Amino acid sequence: MNRYTWRTGVRETVLIAVALVYLIPIAALVNVAFRPAESRAGALTPSWPPTFDNFAQAWTQGALGPALVNSVIVSVASVLGVTVISAFAAYPLARVGRRWSRFAFYGFLGGLLLPGQLALLPLYTTMRDLGLLGGLPALILINIGGQLPFSIFLYTTFLREMPRDYEEAALLDGCGPVRAFVSVVFPMLRAVTGTVVILNSVSVWNEFFNPLLYLSGSGNTTAPVAIYNFVGQYVAQWPLVFAGLVITTIPVLVLYFALQKYIIKGFAGGLKG
Repeated sequence: MNRYTWRTGVRETVLIAVALVYLIPIAALVNVAFRPAESRAGALTPSWPPTFDNFAQAWTQGALGPALVNSVIVSVASVLGVTVISAFAAYPLARVGRRWSRFAFYGFLGGLLLPGQLALLPLYTTMRDLGLLGGLPALILINIGGQLPFSIFLYTTFLREMPRDYEEAALLDGCGPVRAFVSVVFPMLRAVTGTVVILNSVSVWNEFFNPLLYLSGSGNTTAPVAIYNFVGQYVAQWPLVFAGLVITTIPVLVLYFALQKYIIKGFAGGLKG
């Protein structure tokens, strides 16, 4: 049985101090969100009495309802597309030992090294020529393409560490490769799938530049762009901005806490390769 030593106490004290430092921005966010608009107190000065008027005004003035609906549609469609495509693409990359498989894998990894700004103009002109500007399908397609390299990397390295016994047994029982993957292999990828879902959901949900660019001039908007409308050239309505941030953060936090147990498992399995 391990004793509680002074070294353990020092480590716990350091960890608590670090946690408190990370909580300072969150405390400021929540505090300003509940602060009356006429208050000039500091961000960390407790707001008393707290008010919910900022949340009501942010919801109505910023049209956060339709913006949240658009964000949910874009996030769900993008994450679903990334998960399905990357899983099916990673399976042959992990199981086929030929040279083309390795070259294809490194080609996908090259997508992690190239900045997205390089494809900005070609993508914009392509979406314009296809008549997709101002619509959600443009964002969905761009998000899927941008998130595929990292997702394929996670799935491929995870699959390389997975034994082939179960899928070989399924092939002997008469299943084809696709059926074996869908029915046997993919259910065993829950850990890495949870990692892919939560990381891509956070990335797509918080995306600001692409919605601002591709939805500009249309009636569609997403939550980050709707919150940005509270910031003007000469004045910024910070209580409304912070209230809107609290509202739009809740769905991501719920998803994260629901899938958090899969994140470390997914990274641990993926980084072994």
